[in-house]
Amino acid sequence: MLQPFVALLGTHIVCALASPILFSLRAWRSIRGRDPARGWLRVTPHVVDTLLLLAGIGLAFLIRQYPFVNGWLTAKLLALIAYVGAGHVAVRRAHSTRGKVGAWLLGLAIVLYIYAVAVSRDPLPGLGVY
Repeated sequence: MLQPFVALLGTHIVCALASPILFSLRAWRSIRGRDPARGWLRVTPHVVDTLLLLAGIGLAFLIRQYPFVNGWLTAKLLALIAYVGAGHVAVRRAHSTRGKVGAWLLGLAIVLYIYAVAVSRDPLPGLGVY
């Protein structure tokens, strides 16, 4: 049991660090008026995000904690959906530079929240509520 857990956790952590970097590269290209999905940026972020999600699902099953049962995983899942939405706005939907930058910064703030929830296993990290 320990080996699959360590492999999934390592994959999850690496992908969790790579995802906002790749998001930032795509957002920056979009902000500069370039195609955000050109070359290796067309597929790589999606592969990383898919691996991140699959590793997260695998970890949830291994530790027997699930979204909509455990508050911290529910918070991470809902924040993930918000992150995807902010990313979509930053890279594709926003038409102004200001809108793209705002959505990009919001996406990065959401990632920081997800990190804090993951480390603390608390949906309101730092507030001492749980």
